[in-house]
Parts: sequence; C-alpha cells; structure tokens
Amino acid sequence: MNVNRILTELKAEKLKLDAAISAIEGMSRTGPHRGRPAGGRRRGRRRMSAAARKRISAAQKTRWAKQKKA
Repeated sequence: MNVNRILTELKAEKLKLDAAISAIEGMSRTGPHRGRPAGGRRRGRRRMSAAARKRISAAQKTRWAKQKKA
C-alpha cells in the first residue's frame, strides 16, 4: 500500500469535489429564478359544492363498506 499514491489520489478527488461544489453554488446565485415569486398574490380558498361533497362522501362510504367486507 503506497501512502503517497493514496494521498495524491485523494487530493485530486478533493479538487474535483471543490470544483463541483463551486459550480453548484454558482448556479444558485446566477440566472433567472424559477417558480412563484415570494410575496405573490394568494388566491382565495377553493370551495366545494354540496353536490360534490355528497358524491365524495358516497364514494368514500362505499370504499369503507368494501374494505369492511373484505
């Protein structure tokens, strides 16, 4: 086991990792930001109609009955 060779390989790997870290850090600082801007306008809460609630309720009750039967 050659210690000097191992140290040389580890140092080379460290240089590669440092370069990769710098590249990733640089990506986060530059370029346009994606996604919704901070402090944007919020939409109101979506409401569900009574018919939709009833339909979902019936579907869930059938799932529970099916599960209970099994």
